[in-house]
Amino acid sequence: MTGRIKRKNILAMVELSPLQHDSPTVCPLCDRNIPKTQIDAHHLIPKSQRDTETVLLHRICHRQIHALFKETELARQFNTVDKLKSYEEILRFIHWIKQKPDDFFERSRKSHRLKSR
Repeated sequence: MTGRIKRKNILAMVELSPLQHDSPTVCPLCDRNIPKTQIDAHHLIPKSQRDTETVLLHRICHRQIHALFKETELARQFNTVDKLKSYEEILRFIHWIKQKPDDFFERSRKSHRLKSR
C-alpha cells in the first residue's frame, strides 16, 4: 500500500519525466499503458535489502507480485522484470490481465503457497 505523500512523489516523478510528454508510461510486466491513478513504484530488490532501484508498474501487477512472492524470494530469485516474467503464475496473470482495460483493478489474494507457511 502506498501512502498519500509517496503517491504524490511518484506522480510528480512521472509528470517531470521528459518521456512522459511523448508517450504514456508502459508497465514493463504486462506491457499495457498505466493510467496516472494506477501507478505504483516497485523495488526490484526489496527496500529491506537497502535497494533504491524501482520500476513503475500497474498497481494490480505490483500487488500480484507481492501476493506471490516473499521479500527474500524477490531479492534472490526474482530481482528483474524478465525473471518475474519467467515464473508460470506470473505468465498466467499477464495473459489474464492483458484482456482487461488499462484502468482495471481487482484485489489480489495471497497465494496458497505463501498462506501455508
